[in-house]
Amino acid sequence: MIVGVLQVELCVDDSRSLKDKRRVVKSIKDRLHREHMVSVAEIGQLDDHRLATLGIVLASKDVSVCQSVLDRILDKLRAARDCHMTDHAVELLTGQNAKSSQA
Repeated sequence: MIVGVLQVELCVDDSRSLKDKRRVVKSIKDRLHREHMVSVAEIGQLDDHRLATLGIVLASKDVSVCQSVLDRILDKLRAARDCHMTDHAVELLTGQNAKSSQA
């Protein structure tokens, strides 16, 4: 199993309040989940009305599929109109199937 982890920092340019920022962040989270079947959570800068840090996670059986999905997400975030990406980090975690024993 491959787990792709993407952390992005976004700047919401026209945000004047937390409510404005949360509207933009919610829209991004919902769209990424719907279009790419990934889990998305706001994980940082919760009280800053202009910055948001998102954690995006994807599980796959193939490294190339996982990397491809994360690359498409990065492209979408770079092209977003209501915010811009200031930083990002990608990590791919690999695991082996382990047999579990029950007592």
